[in-house]
Amino acid sequence: MKRRIRTTLTAATAVALTAALAAPALAAAPGEAPGGQDATRQAVRAVVAGGVPGVTVTVRRGHGTWAATAGVGNLETGKPRSTADHYRVASISKTFVATVVLQLEAEGKLSLDDTVEKWLPGLVRGNGHDGRRITLRQLLNHTSGIFDYLGDPGFQETYMTADGFMKHRFDQASPEELLAIAMANKPYFTPGTSFRYSNTNYILAARVIEKATGSDDYGDEIDRRIIGPLKLASTSVPTRVTLPRPSSRAYSKLAQTATGPTYDVTELNPRLAYGSGQMVSSSADLNRFYSALLRGRLLPPEQLKEMKTTVPSSRDTSRYGLGLVDRKLSCGVHVWGHDGGITGSRSDVVTTEDGRHSLAVNLNGDWSGSTGGIIEAEFCGK
Repeated sequence: MKRRIRTTLTAATAVALTAALAAPALAAAPGEAPGGQDATRQAVRAVVAGGVPGVTVTVRRGHGTWAATAGVGNLETGKPRSTADHYRVASISKTFVATVVLQLEAEGKLSLDDTVEKWLPGLVRGNGHDGRRITLRQLLNHTSGIFDYLGDPGFQETYMTADGFMKHRFDQASPEELLAIAMANKPYFTPGTSFRYSNTNYILAARVIEKATGSDDYGDEIDRRIIGPLKLASTSVPTRVTLPRPSSRAYSKLAQTATGPTYDVTELNPRLAYGSGQMVSSSADLNRFYSALLRGRLLPPEQLKEMKTTVPSSRDTSRYGLGLVDRKLSCGVHVWGHDGGITGSRSDVVTTEDGRHSLAVNLNGDWSGSTGGIIEAEFCGK
């Protein structure tokens, strides 16, 4: 199936929203067990009290599920968030992409020790970049040294400022155009010598999936190999600029500030993130995916071990595997997952190593608040 981007939607008018939010209410999902989540409830309330428009969170523990929302999903109407909200999961997409690459390794269709050059000849060249010296493993664990295209000043001016975003939010750009932006900059370091998170790595990984499978689009492989088998009804690799229903509006300051105008940034072209962050999902689906992954339902033991083989990351409390983060909480508990941020949205999902206790959370604003306190509250009781 060839995926096409729909760009005919008229851009929503950005509106300044200066009214202060009322004290946040927290609503539990109908029919869900209300007990044992007091610390998590308080942490969710605190995030909204700190300025985030709304939060939706779902916890899966054993065979039980608890879900709640706080704040609003629409600042104009006051409509609350839904526990069934679809939202852009951004870099959480990387775990899906890495899972497919590892499935292909298990099938003998590629090796993690293959060079990027083998699959994408001539594509990683320029300013010191050399795909002949970079392996697929180094793409997946961010030790490639390849420049992150999101860090390019021109890209930031075009897509991350208020004026630029409103003019270009529906732009089309091929993966090769995004890669060319990265190649116009120097690499961060010699491949394999350090760690530096780079979204360009997963643009390349998605392209490798297409080359190794013959698919027109890497998203078709995620559909076939993960979304379909796990029945993730709210998960997709979208090409439309709108979010599926139910969903909330997404808001941003479009600046490095927590003050000033607030813009509705819900509609945008997700293809500009491609394999690094294109996907949409829900909290319930994310919990199901990560639980299945850690329980070995998606990968053979050898590949799951590879995925969980980590390197030091830029955060003292976490280590990075192959599209999967090992995070040590303040109480000593280790959880596995990934977080993701895109204009107007912050998301996080974690699960214990046995896959029995999972949490997925989304904030529909990107200028304040942290998911870390909610995770600490759930797994450490504080």
